[in-house]
Amino acid sequence: MRLTDDRRLRKPQAETPRHISRGAPGTMTQTFSYDATDLNIVEQLRLNGRANNQQIAEKLGLTATTVSTRIKRMEDANQLRVVAVSDFSAHGFNVLLRIPVEVDGRPASEVAAELAELPEVVATHLVTGRYDIDMLVALHDFDDLSDFLLNDLSGIRGIRSLSPAVVVDIIKYKFDVAPIEARTTGKGA
Repeated sequence: MRLTDDRRLRKPQAETPRHISRGAPGTMTQTFSYDATDLNIVEQLRLNGRANNQQIAEKLGLTATTVSTRIKRMEDANQLRVVAVSDFSAHGFNVLLRIPVEVDGRPASEVAAELAELPEVVATHLVTGRYDIDMLVALHDFDDLSDFLLNDLSGIRGIRSLSPAVVVDIIKYKFDVAPIEARTTGKGA
């Protein structure tokens, strides 16, 4: 298992709590505070997503109950999530495509939702700019490409144009990191 959470971890410089206000989408009602202990627990989970609370506690000089309580608090506040991550090539997916999509005659959100249902599509995003949707597609090999483009995508109403690009090399793919500091309200800490 690997860790993903809603923020990227940096080593804390001080014991200053970091506050994040969260509530229902579009509101900022619930306040969540990170401190150095929370950040250190997250770091330990990033290093070993299979570590149990006792192992994390021993590394950080805490009790397993403290670790458990803090992990539950972060999970309950939707600030932390531990998930298993698979490797594309280990499962026989040898072709990765980035496909920007231009939409016409239908809301982009409807087209994106329909694209997201295709099993080959691993990510779908509504975006700004020339295109309306950006998606990431994993195929077993190039023999699957024409069937995907000509049969699967052509059956989706509202697609005006596509600009498929084959990923030739992955320079950076950090799925388990999102910036914690970027969402804090405190300045300079």
